[in-house]
This record gives sequence, C-alpha cells and structure tokens, in this order.
Amino acid sequence: DTTIPIDGLLYEVQAYCFRHEPSNDPARMQSFRQHEFVYLGTPLGALEHRDKWLARGCELLADLGLSVETVEANDPFFGRAGQLLAAGQRAKKLKYEIVAPISSETPGAIGSANCHEDHFGKSYELKLIDGSTAHTACIGFGLERITLALLLEHGMQFEAWPAETRERLSL
Repeated sequence: DTTIPIDGLLYEVQAYCFRHEPSNDPARMQSFRQHEFVYLGTPLGALEHRDKWLARGCELLADLGLSVETVEANDPFFGRAGQLLAAGQRAKKLKYEIVAPISSETPGAIGSANCHEDHFGKSYELKLIDGSTAHTACIGFGLERITLALLLEHGMQFEAWPAETRERLSL
C-alpha cells in the first residue's frame, strides 16, 4: 500500500552509496556511506523537514568542533538537459549542502539537505490519504567526509580531541 498518512512518514537509512561521475577530487569517493533521514508527506511537511534537519545537522556538526557553513547547491546533472535541471534546482532553492574543511585545500560537502517536491511521489505513485501526490525531502550525512573533517580539525590522536567531542562520539 502506498498511501501515506497526512502527517507524513519518516525513514532513517544508513547505506553504502555508489556514483559514477568524473572527478579528480580524492574526497569525491565513488563508494561511500551515508546516514539519511527521509520524509514522505505534504509539500509543507517536506520543506519543514528539510529546513529543520538542515539546522539540526549544522548544530550537531558544530558541536563536534567543525566549522560548518550552509550553501545552496545542485546535483551534478550532466549534459544540456542536466544544466537546465541544475538551474531549476538552484532557482527553487531545493538543495543545500553543509560544507566544512575536509582537506587543507578546500571545504567540501559533508551533508546535503534536499526537497524533491513530487518527483518521487509521481515516480512511485506515492499518495497521501487525501489522494494528493506525496512530496519528499531528505538530509544525508557523508560518514567518511565527516571523519575527514574531524581528523583535519582535531588531529589523528583521539585522546587529544576536546573532551566534549570525544564524549559525543563515544571515543
């Protein structure tokens, strides 16, 4: 049954992700782990989920001692049609990334918060109890990139990390 309660559903997912896209950036791994919180429900609920978890994610990562920033972003769509999709995604402010230093050279995305509108609802025929198409949103955290950011910020000796950070991470 693909009928979703009007107050929405929330799923917590941790999985390996794979992408096949060109990059010379060693931090842009083709295989990585992501911890994600996915919402299915109303359009307003999807936006609220994305915005609430974006703020929570930034707070959590800052509490670990990371210098994080939120930036507008788009997915790396390819080709001419991809450029139009990316422009639309930015114009509607659908995607934000949480960036932090992950190497000595450049900051990188360690989290991503997205509102997909009704894309997945239409694709998978996900309906709310009132018959309208479900909207979705998610926030995902790249576990390896967060690890890189923590090691860059605090060093390789865990016992020298701030006590609050070690306690939060159970190290």
